[in-house]
Amino acid sequence: MVSELTRPVAPAGGAGPTGRVVAADGAAAVARWCDRCGGSVADGAHAACAAARSLEPPRWCATCRRRMKVQVVPAGWSAVCVEHGERRG
Repeated sequence: MVSELTRPVAPAGGAGPTGRVVAADGAAAVARWCDRCGGSVADGAHAACAAARSLEPPRWCATCRRRMKVQVVPAGWSAVCVEHGERRG
């Protein structure tokens, strides 16, 4: 079952660590943390992270910087943050 608590919204260049997260009520929040390496998005461009994210699921919650539980299956992936819910891709 898909949780609609949070879902990723891809930025203009495809999925990346500096994307926006949309809550179930429609409110958008800017990601403060890289969802691949867990570092602050203010520290740099994270170009290598953005390139890698086109091929792999997020590992860190972009909102709270918690490590997520990730499951990869042939049809896609799911990543769950205990605070912000599930994202799928």
